[in-house]
Amino acid sequence: MSRIAQVIVLAPFAEEVMEPLTRPDDSRSWQGSFESLGLFVGGWVIEFNRMRPRSGLLRHLESLAWPHPASVQVLIHDEDDDCFGLWMMQGGVLTEVPLPGHTRYHTPAPATDEFPPEPGVLWRSKAAGAALPAWIFRERQDRRPAW
Repeated sequence: MSRIAQVIVLAPFAEEVMEPLTRPDDSRSWQGSFESLGLFVGGWVIEFNRMRPRSGLLRHLESLAWPHPASVQVLIHDEDDDCFGLWMMQGGVLTEVPLPGHTRYHTPAPATDEFPPEPGVLWRSKAAGAALPAWIFRERQDRRPAW
């Protein structure tokens, strides 16, 4: 399924850690390679055009030997999101940090695992007059990790 997403990794003094991720590697669960943003703090970006090639990205990133894990920030903007979501290390796991006025909503859970999980939509839920999209079903949300 086509679904564009951008991922930005901000990590101070992590050039050595990120360098292998700037080259293609077929052994990874996710496909593609990051490009340096040329920031003094250390920043890299990748864009995905489909959902399956990004599966396992967050698990891979959290497995790396970061020089300052508490400072690693992963920003993800899926094509339907209102803004970038923020993931940071908590107990060695990249965890989405709640953003004020925003909620991540998920599509209904599928009957089988045939298709990759959807990342949901980061929605500006507190905006004046904002109504939830009709496709959101709070009782059956697919919360399988999409990244």
